[in-house]
Amino acid sequence: MSESNKNEGANGLNTVMEEAKDFLDVPVRITIQLASCNMKVKDILQLQESSIVELPKSAGENVDILVNNRLIAGGEVLELEGTTGVRLTDFNTKF
Repeated sequence: MSESNKNEGANGLNTVMEEAKDFLDVPVRITIQLASCNMKVKDILQLQESSIVELPKSAGENVDILVNNRLIAGGEVLELEGTTGVRLTDFNTKF
């Protein structure tokens, strides 16, 4: 990306931020959709505080990132110094 394209992008972001300044502190729900699974009711009823539900995803797998239940990006699960995080890898530009 050329330096002029970077400056245009930064200027565009600054313009959007200025126009949206009244909304920047509005809280939104962010959901990282790691995985889902099917379980029988009898298995769900047996779940306890120490139970483990196995999921078909692990570090390095792709996940969906939703804001207020709308898909906005994709990401990759990372494990960093004992914590789990998500690296954004692509943005959904079709809102």
